[in-house]
Amino acid sequence: MPKRLEFDVVIIGAGAAGLMCAIEAGKRGRRTLVIDHANKIGKKILMSGGGRCNFTNLDVSATNYLSNNPHFCKSAFARYSPFHFLELVDKHNIPYREKTDSIATGQLFCEQKSADILNMLKAECSSAGVTIQSHTHCSNIRKRDGGGFKLSLENASSLQQIQTHSLVIASGGLSIPRMGASNFGYQLAAQFNIPVLNTRPGLVGLHLNESLQGSLASLSGLSLDVSVSCDGMTFSEAMLFTHKGISGPAILQISSYWQAEKPLEINLLPNYELSLLWEKWRLDNALLATHLSKIMPRRLVELWLQEFDNLPTRQYSKLQQSAIINKFHHWQPKVSNTDGYKTAEVTLGGVDTNAISSKTFAANSVAGLYFIGEVLDVTGWLGGYNFQWAWASGWCCGQVV
Repeated sequence: MPKRLEFDVVIIGAGAAGLMCAIEAGKRGRRTLVIDHANKIGKKILMSGGGRCNFTNLDVSATNYLSNNPHFCKSAFARYSPFHFLELVDKHNIPYREKTDSIATGQLFCEQKSADILNMLKAECSSAGVTIQSHTHCSNIRKRDGGGFKLSLENASSLQQIQTHSLVIASGGLSIPRMGASNFGYQLAAQFNIPVLNTRPGLVGLHLNESLQGSLASLSGLSLDVSVSCDGMTFSEAMLFTHKGISGPAILQISSYWQAEKPLEINLLPNYELSLLWEKWRLDNALLATHLSKIMPRRLVELWLQEFDNLPTRQYSKLQQSAIINKFHHWQPKVSNTDGYKTAEVTLGGVDTNAISSKTFAANSVAGLYFIGEVLDVTGWLGGYNFQWAWASGWCCGQVV
């Protein structure tokens, strides 16, 4: 016979948002259970930031997030800021640093390893009396007569029938399926007639069309600082050429704004005005490629000037000069697709926030049902913003469940 257990709060998803919510609910004396179908909890925390966990950003506002309801996240950030999370980090004596080798500022990383953050969350859960079960699958979720929910939990050793007053969905999105990502949260929302907006990969590398892939193959692995624009947004960071297209921080950022009908423009010399440099370079007899190679990778210079004769700067016609300057400052590569969910760091879209309370994260139409974190239609920029959304939404929900 299956075991029958009752909790005040059941949280589905043991990632950043789910664990933060559990900590806060447990502190309030709520009997709290966190379940996750993966064999280990917090996998995304462990792999984030190259193993150092970019756990927040000092400069967080609604402008750093994409959502069909752009004001939704404001309430959570007003109540739980990056500095609140830093108090928790300091409490556990976790050394951290601000990233300084980047144009973007305010990004905070663990000095040692991502596991420091996960261990901190585990310790807080333990202190708050939270029960955590990994490798556990949830099914047969239904409303209970008199309020709350019934659900079935199954793992290798048991089948449990659970009852709970509050059910929190912190199951994340579709990004990085090898880490256990699934559409569970979206399916559950649909089950209870809560609208879900179309999803797509975000913070992801871009594929260029096949003809460009071939011509740019020699640049694979090359990185340089650029300024990239799309749909009214501009990001200045590093760009990396790959065997299928382009990636790196600048491209990951702009990928959340790119869609098939929207052109992409890249300034390959964001820190220079080539027309002004050109006038200085005309004073000597050096080749244009020689001058350019002093301020950017030579491989790229040679490829970009391939269609032009390799001449001293002063010997190009005004028409050629204009074409060359435009090619470096206003490159508009044809993007065919993205790398997809396989490598995307986040999922754009998700549970419609117009159906969710921005204060409690409760579903407006289903008593006792809550959605937090990435499963919602709130997606941050690269640089610790998505973790801060997880902490803030989890903390706020944890005050009321």
